[in-house]
Amino acid sequence: MLRRSPPLLALVLDWMPESWLLLLPGTTMWALAMYLPLSLPLSRLEEVLAQGPLEEDLQLVVLVSSSLLLALGCGAVINLALGWALGPGWGTSLGLMAALYGLFWGLVDNRDS
Repeated sequence: MLRRSPPLLALVLDWMPESWLLLLPGTTMWALAMYLPLSLPLSRLEEVLAQGPLEEDLQLVVLVSSSLLLALGCGAVINLALGWALGPGWGTSLGLMAALYGLFWGLVDNRDS
């Protein structure tokens, strides 16, 4: 499996202990579920970047990467907290349900409009 992976991914997978790899699916599900609610308050960062010396393309890269990192960090914290409180399987399952819940209501809202 690691031989076919990109070199950076193989390096990360080799570095991480195997027990931490089990948290990746739940963390990504929680990050997906929390991406939009966490990226909305980043308007202040967008204003600061607009006033700064960066080009518009670099501003967009900084804004998107910061919102992704924020969502991944919060996803990891939520997954670890729920995994500690309820068990690792429940933390991942709730992350999947939260991501699908947001997708479901987004599709329903588009259909009503």
